This record gives sequence, C-alpha cells and structure tokens, in this order.
Amino acid sequence: MHVVITGASRGIGAGLAALYADAGHKVTGTGRSVASDVQLDVTRPSDHVAMADALAGEPIDMLVCNAGVYLDKTETLDGGYSADMWAASFAANVTGVFLSVQHMLPMLRLADAPKIAIISSQMASHTRAPGGSYIYRASKAAVLNLGRNLSTDLASEGIAVGIYHPGWVQTDMGGAEGDITVDASVQGLALRFDALGMATTGCFETWDGRAHAY
Repeated sequence: MHVVITGASRGIGAGLAALYADAGHKVTGTGRSVASDVQLDVTRPSDHVAMADALAGEPIDMLVCNAGVYLDKTETLDGGYSADMWAASFAANVTGVFLSVQHMLPMLRLADAPKIAIISSQMASHTRAPGGSYIYRASKAAVLNLGRNLSTDLASEGIAVGIYHPGWVQTDMGGAEGDITVDASVQGLALRFDALGMATTGCFETWDGRAHAY
C-alpha cells in the first residue's frame, strides 16, 4: 500500500508515517521542511504541481490530509482575529486540503480501492459551540463540508472519503494538556482508516470509533 500523508514532519502526521512505514507500507510524507520525503507547503499551488509531477503514474492507495494550522488560539474577540489570520488559516486548513486532493486524484484513480482521510476536528461540529477560536472552528467546519461533498462526487469512482476528529492530542498544536498521546491518536485513526470503504464514505468519526455529530 502506498500512503501519502501531508504534514508528516511532526505530531500526528509523523506518527502516522512511522506506523505505516513500520508495517511495511510505502509512505510519502510531505512537509514544509526539506527533510520531508516531498517538500510541500499546502498553501502554494506550485508545490502541489511539483508533487503531482513527482508522483505521476504511481498509484496512491490512501491520501491523508493532515497538514493544518491553529493560529487563533489566544486571540480575543475585541481586536483579535485579523483578516490576514483568517486568510492564512483557510489557505492551509481548507484550500490546502482541496489542492492536495485535486492534484493527487490522478494517482488515487490508479489504485484498486483508494481512500482519502481528512483530519478535521470536533471543533468543526455545530453541536460544540463554547465560543472562541473562531477561525480554527470555521476552517475545520469548512473542511468537514468539503469532505462530505467530495465523498458524493467521488463515490461513482469508488474513492472513499472519511473525515476524522483525532482527539485532543498532546502535540505542539494541541498542547501538553491534551487528553491523549500522539500514539493513542495514531493507533485509533489507523483503525478508522482501515475500516473506511464505500459503505461508510462521508463519515465523520472520532479517533476511537464513535460517529460524531455534524
């Protein structure tokens, strides 16, 4: 199996890359660092073009759209949440996912039972609205919507799409106060990805297998 993982240089992405590599699968991990398998800033269209050219003709069994940012964690309603922060967040968390899918589609179509896994968050759900983090919440809700619509458009091609809440994970993004370790999140997500298929395409699930309200 060939797995492509965006944002694989640290955190959940690095954990997933290590898990699949240890299991003997081929892993292409991307990141903004030159130390990654493929250098990819998901906000740069030219990087997506270069990556597509590098992987052209090579089947991709699973694309994991993990790269993302959380820039507004400490912003305040009075005077915070700049327009530039909104633009940068949506460029990474929404447009970056769309461009990743769009440019990897030719290679996904070469696989027998291709899958796309999109890392969103429980903060995307309209059932959880405790306030704050307006930009992050909105961007994760948008990518949830994107994933749901992709699942509809790609169903006729047999490409399954799942959207996932990885848990509140102890990473640079989640903070040391997170509920679970990277390893716990990664192990749970891998099980969710394994279970993803055309019968469950469009699902929004938690890392530990629970269906999440949209």
